[in-house]
Amino acid sequence: MRNPTGLQWEPQSGKLWAIVNERDEIGSDLVPDYMTSVQEKGFYGWPYSYFGQHVDERARPARPDLVAKAIKPDYALGSHVAPLGLHFYTGEAMPQYRGGAFISEHGSWNRSPLNGYQVVWVKFENGKPVGMPQPVVTGFLTDDQKQVRGLPVGVAQDNAGALLIADDAGDAIWRVSAAQ
Repeated sequence: MRNPTGLQWEPQSGKLWAIVNERDEIGSDLVPDYMTSVQEKGFYGWPYSYFGQHVDERARPARPDLVAKAIKPDYALGSHVAPLGLHFYTGEAMPQYRGGAFISEHGSWNRSPLNGYQVVWVKFENGKPVGMPQPVVTGFLTDDQKQVRGLPVGVAQDNAGALLIADDAGDAIWRVSAAQ
């Protein structure tokens, strides 16, 4: 893996999961950042291929032997969203999120239009992600989507079951809880 920025054990299966910032400078829509289960002795392509066996022509010398072994990640998050925080929600306060994964998307530094800058939730069933990422906390970009207000980094859960989000541009920790 190129840059696994968050690691967490998925509570139902007990498997280790990672979120990964993939490579840059192939274009605004390549390469997708991802979330994947971590396989012992698994090879995920870096630097010879991306998202499985898609060859990165910039890697020299080429290694077709390793590309052939590259594991395709379990779940694409989007190109240049820069996932930094991962947390499987186990609380009772927001039952609609229980068992799924919160992921903070720090945002793109080199993509136009900007991408990420939010916290999403990914539903898990039987220890695997299903469906599209659902935006849960947004507003880190201006309404015109051209200026950054905040950069979500870490995500965690407090003792009451609220979601905590570290924002390294807003110099804040946001607490998200169910309506009382």
